[in-house]
Amino acid sequence: MRRSRARRAVLFFLLNAAVFIVTGPFILFYGPFAEVKTLAVGSILTSRHPQAAEFFLSREKALEIAASYGAGPVSAAPVLTEQENVYRDEANGLRIEKVSGRSFRGLVMLVSDPGSVRLAAAEPSGQVLTLLAAEYGALAAVNAGGYIPAPDGGIRADGVVIADGRVVSDTAGAAGAAFIGLDAAGKLVLAEMTAAQALERGIQQAVTFSPFLVRDGQALIAGDGGWGMAPRAGIGQTADGTIIFAVLDGRQPGWSMGATLRDLMNVFLEYGAVQAANLDGGSSAEMVYGGRVISRLWNLFGERYQPTAWLVLPAAD
Repeated sequence: MRRSRARRAVLFFLLNAAVFIVTGPFILFYGPFAEVKTLAVGSILTSRHPQAAEFFLSREKALEIAASYGAGPVSAAPVLTEQENVYRDEANGLRIEKVSGRSFRGLVMLVSDPGSVRLAAAEPSGQVLTLLAAEYGALAAVNAGGYIPAPDGGIRADGVVIADGRVVSDTAGAAGAAFIGLDAAGKLVLAEMTAAQALERGIQQAVTFSPFLVRDGQALIAGDGGWGMAPRAGIGQTADGTIIFAVLDGRQPGWSMGATLRDLMNVFLEYGAVQAANLDGGSSAEMVYGGRVISRLWNLFGERYQPTAWLVLPAAD
């Protein structure tokens, strides 16, 4: 009798699981839950497998749904539920804090001297951040721009990369790109321009990525941003020059599901950023300090090879 009941219970569970697997995607993509639908579509389209959405929706419909994500007004910054020191390095003007919100946990790094921040390009095919930081003798590192496949099967930086006032890579050409750069005075500059225009403006360190989150004190992300929920990384600056790096973990049930672009923007607003921009996210989102990874990587295989990284160097003696 007990064995018969156990079999019925297992069969009931398996049948319900099968029904959920078959009907779940249709309920998700065609059901009445608009917010869940837009969140799911945005997350899939900005993942490494955006084609998954096309099993159930045309690409045009998927893009239409994702666009509706940004239909609402620009949101005010929420109060973070957790904010505490993790590391404090007074000698080098560096502090790292834990942050968390409704669906995410992560880390924020504050660097008081923008002159200690530089851009490293891992040519020709990328490098993991711990080794890149060690190579430059850096205290800390955060991933920077995106990448495209290289002819040799590796990766190369996408857009324009400027390191120490020199153009290292330029796949944008005359079309220009969305610059996230630091000028000679250590000011964070967010602008659309070509590599030549960036050099004319005195940009010393820069990568290409988007979208911009905050510019000249104005919040730019409407609604949830249209990119779904994922691990996120970003760079910002306060009025007094302090550089802010944020890495928010994601895709880890029980720890951190991830953040929207609005969540990332709101973290920067909480810290008083007057400029802020999104950096490459997903499995690229990573923060290194003291020679080890201190964020929680989503990539099961450990650190990912990165084309570029923001480094924090020790204070000059």
